[in-house]
Amino acid sequence: MSYLLALDQGTSSSRSIVFNADGSIVAMAQQELTQFYPQPGWVEHDPLEIWNTQLATAREALQKAGIHASQVRAVGITNQRETTVVWNRKTGQPIHKAIVWQDRRSEPYCATLREHGLANAIRQKTGLLVDAYFSGTKLQWILDKVPGARAQAENGELAFGTVDSWLLWQLTGGAVHATDVSNASRTMLLNVHSNSWDAELMRALGIPAALMPTVLPSVAHFGEVLPQWLGHALPIGGVAGDQQSALFGQACFSAGMAKNTYGTGCFMLMHTGERFETSTNGLITTSAAQMTLAAPQFALEGSVFVGGAVVQWLRDGLGAIRSSAEVQALAETVPDSGGVMLVPAFTGLGAPYWNPEARGTMTGLTRGSTTAHIARAALESIAFQSAALLQAMARDAQQAGAAAVTELRVDGGACVNDLLMQFQADLLGVAVVRPVVTETTALGAAYLAGLSCGLYPHTDALGQLWKAERRFEPRISQTEAQEKMQRWEHAVRQATAL
Repeated sequence: MSYLLALDQGTSSSRSIVFNADGSIVAMAQQELTQFYPQPGWVEHDPLEIWNTQLATAREALQKAGIHASQVRAVGITNQRETTVVWNRKTGQPIHKAIVWQDRRSEPYCATLREHGLANAIRQKTGLLVDAYFSGTKLQWILDKVPGARAQAENGELAFGTVDSWLLWQLTGGAVHATDVSNASRTMLLNVHSNSWDAELMRALGIPAALMPTVLPSVAHFGEVLPQWLGHALPIGGVAGDQQSALFGQACFSAGMAKNTYGTGCFMLMHTGERFETSTNGLITTSAAQMTLAAPQFALEGSVFVGGAVVQWLRDGLGAIRSSAEVQALAETVPDSGGVMLVPAFTGLGAPYWNPEARGTMTGLTRGSTTAHIARAALESIAFQSAALLQAMARDAQQAGAAAVTELRVDGGACVNDLLMQFQADLLGVAVVRPVVTETTALGAAYLAGLSCGLYPHTDALGQLWKAERRFEPRISQTEAQEKMQRWEHAVRQATAL
C-alpha cells in the first residue's frame, strides 16, 4: 500500500504515473491529445477526449506496474492550467470545446477591462496581469457566444472548471465540483489574499457565482475515484496546477528557490513564501501549492507561450525533422546558429514582454543558413526566452531586497536535451540542475496526495528525497552571455514591430 498514482493532464498529452513512496517511477502511460485550431490564435481541446485519455492512461499505468488499484494509497491530479471547460451539471456533457490556455480569442474582453480601469484592481487582488491567457475572459466568451449558455449559467445548470475540476467531476461521478487554490489563482477571479472568489471581479466579468467550483487547499480530501473506473475506490488527496506542482515536486518549498519547466511552453517559478510580491518587470504573482487556505503561499512566475512547441513546429510545420528526438543531433551538426535568431511568437509573446500582437520571426538568414542552423536557433530560442524570465526575477528580487537565485532546478520533456541545458546555464550565469526524476509535475501531485494520506509526515521528508542527476555550470563569460542576450532582445524588437 505504498504506491501513489499521479494523473498528469497536459496540453499535448494525458499521462499517468505510478510512483513508489521514495518518489521513483514504477510505471508510466501516455496518450497524445488532439489539438484543434479553428482560427488563427484559437486553440481548443475536446473535454471528453481529455477525460477518456486520462482514464485510459491511469488503467494502463496500473497494468504496467503490475499492481491492483487497492495497492494505491492515494491519487494526485496535476493539469494544464487556465484551460476552460463548461459543462451541464445534469448530463455531464461539455457545452463547448475546452478553450486552451494558449488561445487568444478573448483579447477584446481584456481590452474592455483595461479601458474600464480594472487592471490595477485585478493585479492587486489576483497577482495577474489582464490577459487572454487566464480563464476569466475565456469563460466570459463561452457564456456570450454559446446560445443559451448565460441563461443556463444563471439558473445554476452549468459548471465551470479548469481541467482539474473537470477530471474531479468525472472521477467522482459528479459528486465533487472543486478546484485547488493553485488552479483557482489562474482564473483572474480569485482573491489570492483571502483564497476566495472575488464578488467584484465576478461582476466585472459577468460570471454567475453558481458556475464556480469550491476552492480547497492543494492537500485536501477531493473525494473518491469511483470503483468502476480503476477497480477500487481511491481517495484523491492532492491537486495542483502543473507549474505549481512542478515547483512542489522540485522540493522548492522556501523563498528564493526556483525551477523552470520545459514543456509545450516554459514556466519559471520562484517561491516567495508568504510574501505577495508585485513584479515591476513583467512577471505575475501566483499562488503556490499550499497545505491550508489560511496561510497563502506565493511565487513569482514567468510564462513562455512557445517552448518545446517550437520543436513540434520544426517537425510538423517545416518538416525539418521526422521526430522531436532528432533535434539535438541535427543542431549539433553545426557549432552555433550561424547568426540565425528565431523568435517563436506564434501566439504572441508572454512574460516579460506581454505582447499579444507579436508574431514569429527569423532573422540573420544568409545563403549559408541550413536547417541545422534553424534547428539550433529554435533550441536556443527556448533558452533565450527562459533567460529573459530569470533576469526579470533577479531585478524583482533586487528591488525587494531578497536573495538572488543561485541555481535553477529544471524539469519537463526538453530538459533531457544536454545542448539546451548547457546553453541555458551559459546564458544565466548560474548552475542549471537536472534531478534524477524529471517528471516533477506528476511527482508534485503524488507528493501532495502522499501528504494527504499520511504517507509523508511533512515537506522536510520530501526535500530529502530530491536528488540531482547532473549540474550544468556556465562555460562562457558574463560579457559573452550579455552580448548573446542583446542580440536576442534585438530579434524580439523586430518580432514586436510587425
